[in-house]
Amino acid sequence: MATQTGTHTELDLPQAMLETATAVSEWNLILPVVIALMAGALLAMIRHSRGSQFGFSVLAVLVILVIEIDLFWQVLETGPVVMTMGNWLPPFGISFAADIMSASFALAASFVTLIVLVYFQAEIVPREVRHGFYPLVMLLLAGVTGAFLTGDLFNLYVWFEVMLISSFGLLIIGGRKVQLDGAVKYGFLNFLATTFFLVGLGYMYGLTGTLNMADIALLAPSAPVAPMTAVAAIFLLAFSMKAAAFPVNAWLPASYHTPDAAVSALFGGLLTKVGVYVLLRIMIALMPASRELFDPILTTIAVITLITAPMGAIAQTNLRRAIGFLVIGGIGAVFAGMAIASLRSVAGATFYAFHSMLTMTALYLVAGLIERVTQAKDTKQMGGIYAANSPISIMFLILVFAAAGLPPFLGFWPKLLITHGAIAQADWLLVFAVLFNSLLTSIAGTRLWAHIFWRPGREGAHSEIPNDHLRKLNPTESRMALGSTMVLVGVIVVLGLWPNLLFESAGMAAGQLLQPQLYIEAFGLQGFSPDILSTGGAS
Repeated sequence: MATQTGTHTELDLPQAMLETATAVSEWNLILPVVIALMAGALLAMIRHSRGSQFGFSVLAVLVILVIEIDLFWQVLETGPVVMTMGNWLPPFGISFAADIMSASFALAASFVTLIVLVYFQAEIVPREVRHGFYPLVMLLLAGVTGAFLTGDLFNLYVWFEVMLISSFGLLIIGGRKVQLDGAVKYGFLNFLATTFFLVGLGYMYGLTGTLNMADIALLAPSAPVAPMTAVAAIFLLAFSMKAAAFPVNAWLPASYHTPDAAVSALFGGLLTKVGVYVLLRIMIALMPASRELFDPILTTIAVITLITAPMGAIAQTNLRRAIGFLVIGGIGAVFAGMAIASLRSVAGATFYAFHSMLTMTALYLVAGLIERVTQAKDTKQMGGIYAANSPISIMFLILVFAAAGLPPFLGFWPKLLITHGAIAQADWLLVFAVLFNSLLTSIAGTRLWAHIFWRPGREGAHSEIPNDHLRKLNPTESRMALGSTMVLVGVIVVLGLWPNLLFESAGMAAGQLLQPQLYIEAFGLQGFSPDILSTGGAS
C-alpha cells in the first residue's frame, strides 16, 4: 500500500529496513567530513599552540586519507555506496553517496591538503596561525569533501557555503591590501554564483518535488522540458562561475595570486574542481536531455576557454597570475569532454579534473618556492634559478608539460581521451581547440621557464648578469616546502608513467555518469519510476 506525498510515493517499507544498523564499513562514507569538522573545531580551541595545531591537523588529514583510500577501493570493487542519515529512507533522508568520481576526487583533495599543510611550515606566519589558518583549512577540506560525497543538491549548497566561508577567511588572513582587493573580487562573484545556485534549487524542487540526486535522475525525463531547460541554464551559469570558465572567469587570476603560496595551491587544486564535479554530475547524469540542448553553448565555452586562457598566461608577468590562467585552461578541457559526452570524452573530463587537482596544486607550490628564492613575484625580476636550484627548475618544467598534456606526463592521457572522443564524433573544432591549447600552454610555460630559470639575471640591462637577489632555501624550507613539493611532483610523474588505474577508474566513472542506474540503485530507488511517483502507485 502507498500514500502520495507531493510527487513521491512513500511506501510502507518493512520495519526491518528502518531498524537495520549501519555496518561499520559504511561509516567511511561520512567519517571524512565528520573528522574534518571535529578537527577544525578542536584546532580553533587550541589556535594559540602552533606546534600542536600542525601535528593534530596532519594526523586528522592522514586519518581522512586512509579512510578515503578504503572508500575508493570499496566503490571500485562493489560500485556506488550510499548512507542515509536518521530514520528516513531515500529520497527523503539526508544522504551521502560515493561513486568512482566522487571518491577519487575526495581522495585527491585530502592528499593535496596534506602536502599543503607540510609545505606551509616553511612560510608560516604566527599571526596567521593565531587567526585560524589550521581550522580554516580543515573547514575547507570538510566543505570540499562534503560537496564531493553528498547525494542531495540542497546539502551540496550547504557545503558550498562552508567552502566559501573558509576560503574567504584563508584569502584575507594575511591582512595585506592586495589580499583584500582579491577577496572583494573573489567574494562578489562567488556569492553571485551561490545565489544563482540557490535559485536553481528552488525551481528544481518546484518542478520535481525532490533534491535527491538519484531521484532527480529518475524524475527529470518526465518533467516539463522548457522549465527544466531553464533550471539547467541557471545551474550551468552558477557552476561555470564556480569553475571559472569563459566568460565568467576574471575573478580567478585577480584573486588566487594574492594569499600565501600554500593557500593559492589549495584554491587552485580544489575550489574550481568542485564546480567542475557538479557540472559533470548535473549535466551528464541528472539532466542529460538539457545538456544535449546546450551542446553548442558548451562547445563554445570549451573552445574559447581552451584558447584564451593560455594566451592570458603568455601575456602575464606575475607568475601566480599566469598559473591562474593555466588553471582556467584546464577547465576548458573538462568542458570539451562534457560537450562531446561520449564514454571516452567523459572519462577524459573526469581524468583531467583529477590530474588538475594534483598538477595545479604543485604548480602553485613551485611558484611559492620560486618567489622565496628570487624574493620577487614578477617574472621580470627573476632569473638564474637553474644554476642556483636545479630541482625547482626541473619540477616546474615537468608540471608545465603535464599541464600542456605532453607525453608521457599525466595531462597527456586525459587529453588523449577527450581528443579521441572528439575525433569519433567528427567534432574538429574541439579537436583543434584541445591541441591548440596544448601548444599555447607549452609556449606559456616554456616562456616562463626561460625567463625565470634559463636567463642569467633580471630583465633589462641586468639580463646577462647573474641575479644577485637570489637566496638559498633555509633548512626548514628545503625539508618542508621543497620536500613536500617533490613528493607531490613524484606522484604526478609516477601516475603519468603508469596510468592504468586512472584509466580504469575514469572509464568506470564515465560509465556511471552516462548510465546512472547503479547510482540510483544504491539509493534503493530502482523500484520507482517517474510514472509511479507521479501517480502514487506502487510496484
